[in-house]
Formats: sequence, C-alpha cells, structure tokens
Amino acid sequence: MNDPQSDADRIRAKRLAKLQAGRSPSASAEASSLASTSTQAPSVTATEAIPVKQPRHLLTTSLPPAPQQLAQLPLKRKAPPSAADKVDLASWEDESITQIFKVTLNRSTAERSNYDLVWLKSLESELLSEGYGQAPPLRLSGEILDRLLIARLELDPHAMSDDLDYVPVLASLPDQMTVFEYLVGCWKRLNKGRNELLRKNPVKEIQQASVLLEKIRNLVISYAGLNLQDPGMFPQPQGRDVGPSELVRPLLSLSAFSSPLVSTSPADNALNPTEVEPFLQDLAQRFEPDNEIDSVLGPVARQLLFHESLVRPEGIGGGDSSWRAIVSGVEALVSIKSIAVMFTRLTEWNPPLATGASIEMLSMMGPLCRLGVFSREWSYIAETYFSEPSKRSRSDIESSYASLRGTVKSLQSSLFSIFNTIVRASPEAREAVLEYFATVIRLNVKRAGMQVEPHTVASDSFMINLHSVLLRFAEPFMDARYSKMDRIDSLYFAISERIDVKEETRIKATSEEATRWAEDHRQGAAPPNFISEIFYLCNAMAHYGYLRTAQTYEDFGKHLDDLQRHHDMINGDRSWMGTPFQARTEQTLNHCKLEIAKIQAHQLAFRVQLLEPDLVFRYIGFTNFVSTWLIRKVDPRGSHPQPIVELPLPQEIPMSFRVLPEYILEDVVEYFLFVARHSPNSLDLSGKEELVIFALTFLTSTWCIKNPFLKSKINEAVFYGVLPYAHERNGILSGVLNSHPVALKNLIPAMTHFYIEVEQTGASSQFYDKFNARRNIAYILKAVWDNPVHREALNTEAKDVEKFVRFVNLMINDVTYLMDESLSELTQIHNLQAEMADQAAWQARPAQYRRERENTLRGLERHASGYTTLGKSTVGLLRDFTAETKAPFMMPEIVDRLAGMLDYNLEALVGPKCSELKVKEPEKYNFNPRHLLSDILQVYLNLGDQDEFARAVANDGRTYKPELFETAIAKARKIALKPESELEQLRAFAVKVAETKATIDQEEDLGEIPEEFLDPLMYTLMRDPVTLPSSHVVIDRATIKSHLLSDAKDPFNRSPLKFSEVLPNLELKARIDAFVVERRSQHAVRKPTRDSGSNIDAVME
Repeated sequence: MNDPQSDADRIRAKRLAKLQAGRSPSASAEASSLASTSTQAPSVTATEAIPVKQPRHLLTTSLPPAPQQLAQLPLKRKAPPSAADKVDLASWEDESITQIFKVTLNRSTAERSNYDLVWLKSLESELLSEGYGQAPPLRLSGEILDRLLIARLELDPHAMSDDLDYVPVLASLPDQMTVFEYLVGCWKRLNKGRNELLRKNPVKEIQQASVLLEKIRNLVISYAGLNLQDPGMFPQPQGRDVGPSELVRPLLSLSAFSSPLVSTSPADNALNPTEVEPFLQDLAQRFEPDNEIDSVLGPVARQLLFHESLVRPEGIGGGDSSWRAIVSGVEALVSIKSIAVMFTRLTEWNPPLATGASIEMLSMMGPLCRLGVFSREWSYIAETYFSEPSKRSRSDIESSYASLRGTVKSLQSSLFSIFNTIVRASPEAREAVLEYFATVIRLNVKRAGMQVEPHTVASDSFMINLHSVLLRFAEPFMDARYSKMDRIDSLYFAISERIDVKEETRIKATSEEATRWAEDHRQGAAPPNFISEIFYLCNAMAHYGYLRTAQTYEDFGKHLDDLQRHHDMINGDRSWMGTPFQARTEQTLNHCKLEIAKIQAHQLAFRVQLLEPDLVFRYIGFTNFVSTWLIRKVDPRGSHPQPIVELPLPQEIPMSFRVLPEYILEDVVEYFLFVARHSPNSLDLSGKEELVIFALTFLTSTWCIKNPFLKSKINEAVFYGVLPYAHERNGILSGVLNSHPVALKNLIPAMTHFYIEVEQTGASSQFYDKFNARRNIAYILKAVWDNPVHREALNTEAKDVEKFVRFVNLMINDVTYLMDESLSELTQIHNLQAEMADQAAWQARPAQYRRERENTLRGLERHASGYTTLGKSTVGLLRDFTAETKAPFMMPEIVDRLAGMLDYNLEALVGPKCSELKVKEPEKYNFNPRHLLSDILQVYLNLGDQDEFARAVANDGRTYKPELFETAIAKARKIALKPESELEQLRAFAVKVAETKATIDQEEDLGEIPEEFLDPLMYTLMRDPVTLPSSHVVIDRATIKSHLLSDAKDPFNRSPLKFSEVLPNLELKARIDAFVVERRSQHAVRKPTRDSGSNIDAVME
C-alpha cells in the first residue's frame, strides 16, 4: 500500500507545480537582470543557476510572468533626495524582503529584532553549502524568494527541536497565526513598501525595484490562493478554522451590521474593509487564466452564500441583521468581473438535480433570495411583529410595516445589484443568469395549480424576490413613450424553449394551432434579445410567483370568514349551556379564536411584502406595459397608444396574439384586480388609464378571448375600481371613466355587449355566474350615470334596436328571477323568525329540530342577502334606463314581460301578503323595501306616457289589479316616498290603465278559441304565426322572438335557431284575423257598448 504521507506530498507537489505555468522567458530574464544588479551577489544567469536543494516535501515554484515594467511616475516632492542619499538596489532589496516576509538569514539580526524577524537557519545552511553569497551575513534577494517563503511557511511553533540555538526562534513564532494570516500580513507590508517606493524614491533603479515588488506580490498571492484550496499544505495552529473561511471573515466585515459574524484578528495580519477588494483583485488577476479561480474562490463563495445565518428562524427580522454582512460580501466578490463570471460556472449556480422545493436551498443565490416575511417559511415574523393583532393599534401595525418593508426593500435592491453585476460581467454570465431564472420557473409550474402541497414547490419569498429582480431588469425598456416595445420578439415562444408553454392554455388557439404556428416561424429566426428574455421571464415569474402568493392571501380571507361564521354559529346556539358538552364547546370556541388571530397575523405579514410600495409601483408599471403591448398586438395599425386603438377591434385576430399563453393576459387582469381591491391608492400615480383602456378593448371585442371567466375578471377589475374609496365617492377609476375619450365613447357599448354575452358562458355554473357579472355592470353604470355624455351614449346604443332589445330582455329576466327569489326567501326568514319568537313553544321543540331550523335560517340569510343585492342593483339599472330611453322597452317582445314583472313585484311589496316580508334587521340582508318600492314606482312614472305600456299593464291578466296602484299611492304618500306631483302622475296613469283594461275586455271577449290558433308556449291567441324550420311547430312571432333573446335554440327540439330563419305562416294568420273579426262582430251584436269612462275610484274600491 502507498504511504498516505507520500500521497499527500505528491498532491501538494502537483498543486505547487501549477504555479510554474505561464512562466515566460522574459520573467526569467527580469529575475536574472535583477540579481545581477546586486553588488555583493555573484552574477548568475537563469540558465546557469546553481542547483538548489528542494525542501523535503515541496517543489520550488516559479512565478507567473511579471507584469510589464511600470513607467516611473513623476511625483511632486518638496525635497527630492539627492543621488548621495539613495541606497544601492541590493541593500534596498535585502531590507524590503526582510521587512515584507519578516525573515532573515542572520542570527544576530534576528536577535537584535527580539526575534520579530525569523532566522531561517536551515535555509542559511543550505545556501552557504550551495555557494550562495560570498560570506555571512547573507543578503536576501529576488533569486531566493520562493525558498524564503516556503522555509518560513514550513516553520511550526509547536514542533520539537534538539537544536538549542533554534529553540528561541520557534518559541518566538506567533502561536495562533495561520498561514493565511501570515500571507495577508506580507501582502499588507508589501503594499506599504510599494507606496514608500513611489513616494520616497529611495533607489535610482525604480523600475527594477517595482518589478521585485510585483514578483513578491505574485508569490504571496499564489500561496494565499493555494492555501485557500489546501490549508493543510503547511503547519497550522490547532483549533483555528482555516481555509476558505479565513477570507469569508473579512468579506463579512464589510457590513456595518456584521459584528455578530466576525471574529477579529490582529490588525497587522487581517484584511480591513478597505483592503478586501484590492486583495480580491490580486487573487482574480493571478488565478483567472484557465479558470483556476474556480477552485480558489469557489469554496469562499460557497461558504459565504450557504452561511448558517441565512437559515436562522428569525430571517430578516433578527436583531443582528447578519444577512446584510453576507450581502456586502457577495457584492464585493461580484464587483470583480472574473469572480462574477466564476459564480455562474460553479455547479451550485444552477444545480442540475434541484427540485422546485430544493432549488432555493441548493443554488448559490437561493438562501439569500429566500429571505422574506411570508409565514410558511418565516413564521417568526408573524408571531413576533403581529401577534395578537386584534389588540394592536393601527399605529403599531404601521410601525411594523415600515420597519419590515424598509428591510425588504433593502434586500431586494441588493439582490438586483448582485444579479445585474453578474449579467454585465460577460455574455456567458448573462446567459447563465437567464437560465437560472428559467429553471426556477420550470421547476415551479405546480405553484399555479388549484391544490398545491407547499413543501413540493419553492417558497413565496424566493419567488417574489426573484420577481422583484426581473422587474428592475425590465425598467430600462419601459419608458413613458413605449419606444422599445417593438423590440419584444413576438416569435419568442416559437424560437426559444427557455420557457415551456406546451401545456399552457392559449388566449384563443388550440394546442395544434400553436404548435403549427411555432413550426412555421422557427426556421431562420434570430435568437431573442435580452429585452425579450426579461419581458417573458418576468411575465412567467409573476404568474408562478407573486400572483400565486396573492391567491394564498385571498384564501386567508376566505378561511377567516369560514372560521368566524363557525364561531358565530356555535356561539349563537346556546343549547349546549349547562350540558355535558359545555366544556368541549368552550374549548372549540377558544380554538376558533386562536386560529382567527393566527390567520390575521399571517395576513398582516403577507401584506408587508405583497404591498411593499416600491414593489407595487414597479409591478404596476410592468403591468401597464404588458397591457399596452397586448393591445398593440391586436391593433390593426400596430401603433397603440400612439394613436390609441380604435374600438371595437376587427373580428379577425392575429395568430401571434391568439397563440400567446393565456396567463400573460390573465395576469394583467389579476394584478389590476388585486391592486384595486387591496391597495387602490397605488393606482393614483399610474395605471388607471391603462386599466380602463385595456378593459374596454377586450370587453367591446370579447371575440379576442376564448375564456369567459377571464372576460368576467376584466369586468370585475373595473367594478372594484368604482367602489367608494377615500375621497372618491365613485371609486379610484371614476375620474378616468368620466373624462377619458375612450371611456366616454366605449363604456356603454362595452357594458351592454358584455351584459348580453355573459348569458351563455358554457360552464355548468353559468346561470349563477352571470348574476355576479351583471351586478358589477350595474354598479359601473351607476357610477357614471350622472355624466350626460354617458347617458347620450345609451341613446346612441339604443338605436341598434336588435342588440338593445336583447339587453333589455335579459335585464327583465334578471329582475324577475332575482326579485322572486329574494322575496320568497325573505318570506321564509320571516316565518322562521316568527316561530323562534314564541320562546315557550320554541324551547318545547326537540334540540335537534331547533338546530336544523337554525341552520336553515342561516342558509336563507346568506342567499337572501345576495339575491336582494343583485335585484336592487338591476332594478336601479332599469329605473335609470327607462328614464333615458323608452322606445326599446315598448317593443312587442319586451313591453308585456316588463309590465308583468313590475305588476308582480308591486303586488309583493304592497299587496295583502306584504307583511310576510317584514324581517328583523332588514339591513342585514341589504333589504330596503322603501327604496325598492320607490324604484318600481319610478319605472311606472318613466313609462307612464307610453300607450303601449299602459295597454301592457292592463293586459297583465296574472297580477294586475286596479287597487294595487291605489294602495301603492297611499303608502308612498304616508312615508313621503314621492313628491305629491309624482303621485298625481301615478294616479293618472292608474286611471289610464283602468280605462284601457275596460276597452281590452270589450275587444278581446272572443269566446272559445280554436286550439290551432293558440300559441303553444303562452297559450294565448297568436297574432302573427310563424313556423319554426326544424321542429315545424307554429308559434306566435312575438313569443319566439322573446325566447330567442335569451336562448338561441328552438324551444321544442333544442336545435340552433336564428330569428331570421322562422317562416311566416300567412295562411294561418289570415284565418286568425278572420276569426277575430267574426267574433268581435258577434260580440257587438250581443252587448251594447259600455261607458268606458266609468269612475276609476269605484273600480278600485
């Protein structure tokens, strides 16, 4: 077997041999020339050098080529030394080497210095035996630099020696000084010597002296680098941490916050903060060739970036701020280009075996990038800064926000500085940084899933910090005039595989269409530029990072509501009091309270980083840019916003837009929506106009987008923008919606168009989804209704009769359903409350029965609140629209249904059963019967001058009763709901309806009607029969037209049907007309004409 010691010797020898690489003849010549200048040393050329005995286990190393001789710098001196004052070069050389290395070859010199200079006795003997020098004392020269340094480094203060003369030397050696510290001391003394050389000019041969100092520098730096790689090469003190950590310590000292991480060394042998960068530059210059720097400084970088302080539970909330020292150290390293490039060559830069969850712990920048405040990985923040949130004052919370946000902002600024420096170091480094971002994205696509196990993906802090870095990279190309927008490569997903979108849903294209498009455009395309890389990476990082964290924050709110509801339900049911279940129930209530407090603390912690003002401002800026870019992609002129796009867009959509991943457009909506909900003030500086133009572009041109839920989100974002906020009664967007030309021209068309389209979403929940979307539309229109420009736009929109009639029909459908549901559930709530009010009877009921009824009541309360809110907003819309335009409401397919709906709801509010709507705390259900009655009466007033409307009300055989109007007028007068003038108008309308009813009764008394003349759906006499093309059913034109306004299918066989396809049945119409004429003539013969002006008061009585 090989001797382990000999193996180690061979390894050390090989490493030392590396130092010989790159030695040039010129360097040897310089060394020879320098040696020949000594007056006392023999003249020896490089090729005639005396063989030197090698140390037992080391190879003497040659130095890399010395830099070119430095030009003598002209220095201003007050009193330059004369030629007589200058020392000879050999003497200066001896003195300089002695002071730099702190060694001597003369015993008496060492004794005079009290052994501050180390006597190298063994080397002295060797040199004398080799004939070096003429006689003792031997002078030190550049020829023997290697041997001097090796001899000094091999000394071990703990070694045993039989040489009594040498014991004092060993005893005087610093007991705990490491090899690295000694070399640092040499380097510092060398710099001092060089400064003195340039300042005092002690020798005439200034250039030769400078070359010597550079030789010493290269030698010291070479051995310092070698020591970082193999600290065991020379004797080291016991118990000291040696190797890369010795350079990590001065790197950590660069921060003013670093004291907990740094142990001090003697100042003469330690790098102070101002010396760290020059020392690193020397190391980089020496070891950069052939990437030797990787093995020298790679371990240093690893120790620094995987420092234990980065995984402390307190994270950035710790009192010692130790992470700042690491940031300062990394910034110092990457400030040198070759070291910055080295970072990206290390395996740990982008570890090949990392997973979504592990990459933040295994990659070089991961531990630093994962610092943050989010509760899953940094629970200390929520527990410390936001504990017991209900007991904290607003000022206390704001103070915590300010402190933590300042820290987060500092961290993210430093992270960008580091990445930006690396990107600028070289093209290869830039590519490595981009690939690192892409790897993080690829490994974390699961973060966008519906159900995600947190331990399988990267943390929120890690993803958001990287997103903040990308946002800063994007800033240079997001100028106010969008001058660099066209440099974003539209073919990126065809020519680059950095971001995998194969499984992503496209805006409006199938996977096959997207694949075909990519294949058609891949050939001959140039690689994407840096702007395109950052743009698409930033979009993807936001999708899998920030917005997923924002969704977690939203989920906290939902969970909190569920917990509060559960707590209230248990606390409200006091049946457990005094039972064996009391203790367990109280424990459950306490647990609910603790969970509620915990979630509230998490919410506050999330808000720190999600809503950090600088991050929000940058993200809004990027979102504005993306929204403008998307519009430009579909703008036929391709120049938006100069000039602004014309709306609506053409039906033909460019394929380059259709094949884009849907998340690019969705994330614009999601972020606008998030900001509008949680930080609307952030839109004060920018974002409002961009949001409005973006929303109106795709709501007027919904054919650009395939996903109906995405369209609803766009509408929802505008809705949140009109909710009351601070001094804005109609929300943060009210100013833009009421002043911007795009909004004034397109808001009303967009809202009516989307109101119609949302009727059919294709989802199983479409029936309920449409009500939420239409509630949003109602609020938006209410917010702008006072603007006469918008009201005029409604009149213009009403000129498109077919479209507007569909809109009105759907609005009437909604009011009918919502009012019916809300009033029905309020009646049930009234009955349950009445049952519970009788305490004696209620307590006599079994506990199980009471519990079931209470659960039923809570369910009804939740539903009733939603229905009444939606119904109220839709009735308000109807009130406003009928005041502005009347003709669309008088269409045959509309007016009868409108009248029937109004009569039905009027009876519910003032009829015999209106008392059943009386509930406790009506405001809890958003139920305001006075306001609702006022709106319905206003619709009657708005349309009261229309004969068609009066006839439709009179013709409502299901609900119309003259006394309803009398009762409604009396109630309105009693509670001062309407001014007297309007009540008189309403009374006049009631009289008009009664008279019309009398006339109709006379005209329509047709007796028994043949079956073939009756409408199959309404079972009324057809006036204009038509035949349906597929089912061949004969139906009245008004009936099928009304049906098709809501459902574009044949009601009898569900096949698609357009109104233009129905066939007039002229033969049947002629027979019906003849039948009506005949019956009316018979009726006229049988009954004399009655006085149609009979007293309406008597009728109402």
